[in-house]
Parts: sequence; C-alpha cells; structure tokens
Amino acid sequence: MRVRAALLRTGSPILQLWWRIRRPTTFGVKALLRLEDGRFLVVRHSYADTRRWAIPGGGYNPDRETPAQAAAREVYEELGLTVPASAFRLVDTAVTTLQGKHDTLTILTAFAFDDALHLSAEIAEARWVKNLQELADAPLSKWLLRALVE
Repeated sequence: MRVRAALLRTGSPILQLWWRIRRPTTFGVKALLRLEDGRFLVVRHSYADTRRWAIPGGGYNPDRETPAQAAAREVYEELGLTVPASAFRLVDTAVTTLQGKHDTLTILTAFAFDDALHLSAEIAEARWVKNLQELADAPLSKWLLRALVE
C-alpha cells in the first residue's frame, strides 16, 4: 500500500501540470459523511496537499453515474464504507478552475451506518470529529468548510 501512496504523490504534480496545459472539463464529488452522534469524517489524502484536512471524493463520468452514485463508490473505494447512493443529499455544486481544469464539483452529505474505516492508499489519515477545533490549527479544505456551512 505504501508503494501506491508513493506513486500517487509522485504522479499528482504531473497530473496537475497536464490539467494546466490541457484544461479538460471534469466532474467531481465530495462527500461529507456524518454519524448519528454528531461526528463527521475528515481525511488527509496521501497525495497533493497532504497536510490539509478535507472530505473524501473523486472524479466521475456523468454519462456513467450520478453524483450520488459516484460519492457512494468513492466512499467505498477510499474508506471501505458502504453508503447507498440513495442516502446522499445535495449540499452544493460549484464550478472551479483551481487545478487548471474546468471542474464541476458536487458536494453531497449522507449518514454513515458504521464508523469502522478501511483506508485505501489514497487516504493518509481519517478521523471522525465533533468539530473543527479537534483539528487544532491544521489547514482545512475549502470544500470541507463549504460542506459544513451549508
């Protein structure tokens, strides 16, 4: 698993450079997962900005799946959690060019049935927290903050 994480870290800057040159149109999802006790999930990715706390997610093809289906898939792939697509609710949609690509990003939220996580190589660390103060002064993803405000 460490080899895959190292490959992700190495490949991420190359991919971002490619996006700046090519400027593709992409679609992505971010998933804010909550538990009944009020905790929510934050993750640190093993590639790109590894210090920043964020929410899980990834890219998808809108011809093949809906944002909710993509969120369910990403949550399973990255965290080993099974959350049905029907459980996800829309929080916000944004269009961004942050990484050089034209990305339509959909933020969704759902309640998880279980807090046991099985992290993929994409995730360096994951925590269930009650509030952002538990993360001290760590940098936070713009999308995490946006998901919590909505």
